[in-house]
Amino acid sequence: MSEMPADVADFNRKLIAEFRAGGRRIEGRPLLLLTTTGRRTGRPHTAPMMFVRLDDRLLVIASNAGAAEHPDWFRNLAADPAVTVEVDGEEFAATARPAAGADRDDLFARISERYPFFRDHQSGAGRVIPVVELVRN
Repeated sequence: MSEMPADVADFNRKLIAEFRAGGRRIEGRPLLLLTTTGRRTGRPHTAPMMFVRLDDRLLVIASNAGAAEHPDWFRNLAADPAVTVEVDGEEFAATARPAAGADRDDLFARISERYPFFRDHQSGAGRVIPVVELVRN
């Protein structure tokens, strides 16, 4: 697992610009941009993140690198599940649906088989890491 950059906001701004300049993709990286509405500000917030496709489902994992708190983007979509997704050269409106129960557990297990670092995140987080499906509207 790579270390977090010293200035995460600056790193994300540069990554977002690179992603958009490259036609909403970065070759060899499963990356998407997720825009949520700020739960306190009402302003759009865009976050770059890894995604996983399983069974024709587009999924993101709210691991927050194993932190004890959910990431801001997850708290935003919990308040308002209407999101915008930029991935694979396109942009579309979607609804964010956190998986629950056995579905979440199955998805997390399958994702962790491919990407074992998510198990490390889960073991240190002290919370259940959400798996969120992004369903195109």
